[in-house]
Amino acid sequence: MQQRDLLSLFALRMRQRAVARRVRAAWVTLIIGLPSSLVLESAHASDVLDRVRERGELIWGADQEGGGPFVFPDADHPEVLRGFEVDLAELLAAELGVRPKFYQADWTTLPEFLENGAIDVILNGYEWTPGRAERMTSTRPYYIYQLQLMGRENETRFSSVDDLCGGGAGARYDVSVLGGSAPALYLREHCSDRVNLVEYDGNTNAMMQVAAGVHDATFQDLPIAVFYRTLPQARGLKFIGEPIGRGYYVMYLRKGEVRLADALNGALAGLIADGRLKKVYDNYGLWNDTQPGLATATLDTTEQRGHRGLAAVLQYGPILIKAAGMTLLLSVASMPIAIVIGLFVALGRLYGPVILRAPLAIYVEVLRGTPVILQLYVIYFLLPKLLHVGFNPVLAAIAGLAINYSAYEAEIYRAGLQAIPRGQMEAALALGLTRGTALRRIIVPQAVRIVIPPVTNDFIALFKDTSICSVIAVVELTKQYNMLANNTTAVLEVAAMTALLYLAMSYPLSLVARRAEAALSGEAKHVSVA
Repeated sequence: MQQRDLLSLFALRMRQRAVARRVRAAWVTLIIGLPSSLVLESAHASDVLDRVRERGELIWGADQEGGGPFVFPDADHPEVLRGFEVDLAELLAAELGVRPKFYQADWTTLPEFLENGAIDVILNGYEWTPGRAERMTSTRPYYIYQLQLMGRENETRFSSVDDLCGGGAGARYDVSVLGGSAPALYLREHCSDRVNLVEYDGNTNAMMQVAAGVHDATFQDLPIAVFYRTLPQARGLKFIGEPIGRGYYVMYLRKGEVRLADALNGALAGLIADGRLKKVYDNYGLWNDTQPGLATATLDTTEQRGHRGLAAVLQYGPILIKAAGMTLLLSVASMPIAIVIGLFVALGRLYGPVILRAPLAIYVEVLRGTPVILQLYVIYFLLPKLLHVGFNPVLAAIAGLAINYSAYEAEIYRAGLQAIPRGQMEAALALGLTRGTALRRIIVPQAVRIVIPPVTNDFIALFKDTSICSVIAVVELTKQYNMLANNTTAVLEVAAMTALLYLAMSYPLSLVARRAEAALSGEAKHVSVA
């Protein structure tokens, strides 16, 4: 009876945990995927310019993780934001007669926060692209950017982007970029078959991994390269070749918000004409020979229709399936390792030497008490610096997930081992078996059968937790969804395909877990009746 009660309680706790994760992931996917008219229709009840003036605030969205020179915390006063876009937001808000209010959001999901009414305008180095222009209303350009290749100071294998993409003598280089940025789009369009594109959530991570020798080069927007070239994040790097390409940073508003766009355009025109914009850029070393073109810069407003419906499924489906393959690889590779480590940790805590029990308990509590994203940072960014070696991001992701989940598996196995009556070990020892043999042939097999349902539920949860690996440049399913949603108009189609792929991967395991629970429950009932 005690064994059955423990099993029921433990299985219930694991199911509740897995269901909570699945519900949270489903809500995030669905809410992000829905168009604004379905998420927050009331936000469009009145004109946004009138609402901005009524509340006296212009809410602008950006991501501090992108760093300088856009938006970054002051070194001496972290609660104070610096950056040329911070200064620009203050000038624009003053021109509208209101105060600026900063809203922190992930860079790749800023359009979703814009569409659901959380922010009034995106102001964060968003390049003008036809896909974004179809989805949102853009202002006139506020900065003309170019792209700059950076490599280590002793780099001699290539001297330009053309050399890099040419791949000389069959060479294929690893190039780090900010995910979803103009450099990423450029390399994907011009030389995706000649470089390995490694996409990070932050510019500085991309630079530091090149300096550490993990990647061959990094491709950045020129303002970012100029800002960091003298800072520790880019120490050991140099500019390679001349800047190439030309594009525009623009502000984005919800589709159809023409009045606010006109007001911001008028304010920008005034800042350009009286030199205040140039002064801001001079403060950050960003004014160059291309910026006078802002006065006459125009955008291609030709109507372009993106892929929708079945066309979107055919266009983006293969990309998402490939990303789902990475999700599957991370899950299938990391879970068995986590199970093995967890089992040995549980055995060590219950049956191992006394001297090992405290360290193993600390191991479990530290891993359960710290976020997996921090553990991934330690494995991928900190350890290579300490050991002077480079880690493959996929292997680092597998190791990080395996180590993190091993702590949870250890607790599951510990509960399963404790559910085995102590008399069985005593009987085995009385029959002349060693403790190791008794564990291997009698105790552990029974515990494994007990923990199958909760372990399977953890395996299902792991599919969703692989999304965290995007912080170390692993493009799995959620990361690929974010990048596509950020640059296409088929948000709903992409979200639906992503949800279906997750369901296709996790549902068969759900059936396995249910059958295991039913079989185990029936076995326990049979034993208790007997």
